[in-house]
Amino acid sequence: MTDASWHADPLSWGNGPRIFEAFLEPTDPYSARAFNKLDTLLDQAGENRITVKIRLQSQPWHMYSGVIVRCIIAASTLEGGKETAKKVMAAVAAHREEFEFDHHAGGPNMDVTPNQIIERLEGYSGVELKDAFAIPDLDREIKWQCRYARQNGVHVSPTFMINGLVQADVSSGDEVDTWVKKVMSR
Repeated sequence: MTDASWHADPLSWGNGPRIFEAFLEPTDPYSARAFNKLDTLLDQAGENRITVKIRLQSQPWHMYSGVIVRCIIAASTLEGGKETAKKVMAAVAAHREEFEFDHHAGGPNMDVTPNQIIERLEGYSGVELKDAFAIPDLDREIKWQCRYARQNGVHVSPTFMINGLVQADVSSGDEVDTWVKKVMSR
């Protein structure tokens, strides 16, 4: 594929003036918990009152983080765009231990190749990822995600921003109605 033949769909839902950004590492258990609450947040707050954006926060201690993040961004270039990417993220969240290492350093995934990780994710999500994963300059989207996080002082996941400001008092363990109150009050 050439540079002009693909587009990564932004991972953004809703069209409201209040912006809730979730910086997530897909295989992280706390990020998976947060991811699973985002649709409810959008429903409770209202699509015309809030915009929810997922920012991918690849972290090297999650050993296949880079492969998984690239798969999600690759999925956003396919038919269905952000909804296809969301389907891939949901598959990771539902089966995250299948993509992780024991204590970030061992276990069954020690003998798994990146191609096997992609195939496993294709099986769980039903999305064919290999061709999109191979887009030569897909890394520009990955670099943008990293740069954006660093520019905003985000170093770990999950981290949340409301209207452009990092919120240290927002946690993946919060109830969704707590998130709604905080988004609407800031």
